[in-house]
Amino acid sequence: MKIAKFFKWEMAHRLKCHKGKCFNLHGHSYKMEVEFEGSIEKNTGMVLDYFAVKDIVAPLVNELDHTVIIWDKDTILIEKISELKSNHVIVPFETTAENLVKYFLDKISQANIPKEITKVKVRVCETENTYAEDEFIL
Repeated sequence: MKIAKFFKWEMAHRLKCHKGKCFNLHGHSYKMEVEFEGSIEKNTGMVLDYFAVKDIVAPLVNELDHTVIIWDKDTILIEKISELKSNHVIVPFETTAENLVKYFLDKISQANIPKEITKVKVRVCETENTYAEDEFIL
């Protein structure tokens, strides 16, 4: 059985390695679907309580909401955003949708996930018609 919850946030970034428009600082209205797969717990009739899903994922999203996410190798952007005293998060990866999926999967895998859960899937939508997705098996 699978359950899923959606999360939304606003965030700016740029792709330092991009050869086109995405090299420029720009923002997205991100949407993420987090899916948990596992057996239904007999006492509750649930795979996982949606409040538990929110407790696991919402703090990760809130950390990024209305920030600029910056690759730690983009020293010029770090310097300029810091001068503006604008909220930002520095990460050790180019800030592609693919790497954001890996980032969230890594963070979620460190959470206290019940043993009934066998798989977690994350889909990050950068626009209304583009997404990256991956999963891990517990």
